[in-house]
Amino acid sequence: MSDQNGNIDPKQEERIRKAFKERDWNEIKSADSWAIFKVMSEFVEGFEKLSRIGPCVSIFGSARTPREHRYYKMAEEIAAKLVRHGYGVITGGGPGIMEAGNKGAHSENGKSVGVNIVLPFEQFNNIYIDPDKLITFNYFFVRKVMFTKYAQGFVVLPGGFGTLDELFEALTLIQTNKIGRFPIVLVGKSYWSGLVDWLKATMLENKNINEEDLELFSVVEDASEAVKVIDEFYSKYLLSPNY
Repeated sequence: MSDQNGNIDPKQEERIRKAFKERDWNEIKSADSWAIFKVMSEFVEGFEKLSRIGPCVSIFGSARTPREHRYYKMAEEIAAKLVRHGYGVITGGGPGIMEAGNKGAHSENGKSVGVNIVLPFEQFNNIYIDPDKLITFNYFFVRKVMFTKYAQGFVVLPGGFGTLDELFEALTLIQTNKIGRFPIVLVGKSYWSGLVDWLKATMLENKNINEEDLELFSVVEDASEAVKVIDEFYSKYLLSPNY
């Protein structure tokens, strides 16, 4: 990060310089071995806590969405409806859309899971997560494994870079058959229309994706439509949540 005059933040400059610093083998082995154990411990905790939660839907969206915003209220409604239809809810555990998702699940006494992340700003866990289902991670990639490994569907509300990262992670894993073809629902047609148009006019036109890849997600306008997409998807397989 830099200021208006182009001066780099000292902490960022230190990180950049550190990336170019030569290290001897003992330094590398010591630092990287410790990092491996930290990563392993996060995976183990995540697997232990989430392996028994049952059918869940991951809800993605901005941490910056205020409580009075219509998308906050929509996320809360979607989560409540999902619980009434037999699903638990997984969110990133923080404020904004994540809080709304956990709040909606909590209001219906459903399973409310939070996979939180340590960040220098924005992120703190919300109060609507089941105490035994809150996990805080240091590594984004471990956290994303938990979002996808234990979800049977994805609902994506408006958000920023992090939300897009989570959306395209799910799309990529489904496209490459690394996970099942679970339903992905984008909520808010006006918000997502520009992205969808770009996918069609640019990515598809340049043959970077196939026509059928555009069928991996649905775009809806309200809470009822979002939950309907998930219900109809599983009705094709004669499956229903087993809470």
